[in-house]
Amino acid sequence: MNNVKYLPIGTVVMLKGGKRKIMIIGFEMSSNKDGVNKHYDYAGCIYPEGMLDYNTGLFFNHDQIEKIYYMGYKSDEHILFDKALKDYIKKENDNINQESNNEQ
Repeated sequence: MNNVKYLPIGTVVMLKGGKRKIMIIGFEMSSNKDGVNKHYDYAGCIYPEGMLDYNTGLFFNHDQIEKIYYMGYKSDEHILFDKALKDYIKKENDNINQESNNEQ
């Protein structure tokens, strides 16, 4: 994911093996299920219904996207946000790697 440019909010995609279109509504999500912390590139909701309740949202990674149907609005703010997000992720990964090296 480090080299992937994030797709803008509002982008509509189909996930591999999916049957319903998904609209991107967020970035860099995490979940903690049964004590296991997982990170995801995107948060999404079923398109065109949207977020009907908290149980209809889903998390997925860029490599799960099979097809892009519609590209969301890509403003100057999105371009700046994309760069800041990638810089933040790189910093977080560097911190994790440093902590891992310190433990060894």
